[in-house]
Amino acid sequence: MSAALRITNLVKRFGGLVATDNLSFDVEDGQSVGLIGPNGAGKTTVFAQIMGEHRQTSGSIELYGREISSDSTPERIRRGVSRTYQVPRPFTDMNVLENIRVGLMPNNIWQMITAKPRYQQETEIALSVGFTETDLQKTPGELAMGDLRKLEMARTIATGTKVMLLDEVFAGLTVAEIAQITVLIQQMRQDGMTFLIVSHDLKALEPLVDKVIAINYGSKIAEGSFNEVLNDEAVRSSYLGAA
Repeated sequence: MSAALRITNLVKRFGGLVATDNLSFDVEDGQSVGLIGPNGAGKTTVFAQIMGEHRQTSGSIELYGREISSDSTPERIRRGVSRTYQVPRPFTDMNVLENIRVGLMPNNIWQMITAKPRYQQETEIALSVGFTETDLQKTPGELAMGDLRKLEMARTIATGTKVMLLDEVFAGLTVAEIAQITVLIQQMRQDGMTFLIVSHDLKALEPLVDKVIAINYGSKIAEGSFNEVLNDEAVRSSYLGAA
């Protein structure tokens, strides 16, 4: 496998606060990688730097071998990386199909000429993440949290993303909703999607990941299989609160 996403010596300072401290890791093409750590460890800040929402102080971010640190957020999305948010950010005055349509907006004339009719694409994506026909005209205010998570993922799919960053995708979900999202992620992996997943729900995370990276105070403290990382002394003391 080759690296879909490569983070090298990433540093982010906010004044005197070091939010990311010389962090390095790879996500191989087709992998699903967990990113864990206690509250304030810097996980969401890592996502923000990958997407260009925060520019790193130093270090590099490569997507499929190309340095993207100078790219704007829209350019990074076009190159194949996108994210969801811990608190979903749909367009509240748009229905499900209209929210997905935003990600389908063509970037050039050739895409406009060759693309399927937008309604067909929107519907295919919505149904692929588990929406029913009756859901398609609903607005976000009419959706349960599990469906809002699915809408976030559908919007990233619509951009043509190859690497999906999921930020606390299981937060606020029922057991049944977690099971639905788990199946969806597994199906998307079979279709070739690469994932970097932040989650405090370790039980839900375990069956989804090939490896786990644990960070604390912006630094990597462990990397390996799920069981290796969860049994690491530094992880147990900092993340799980064990002695």
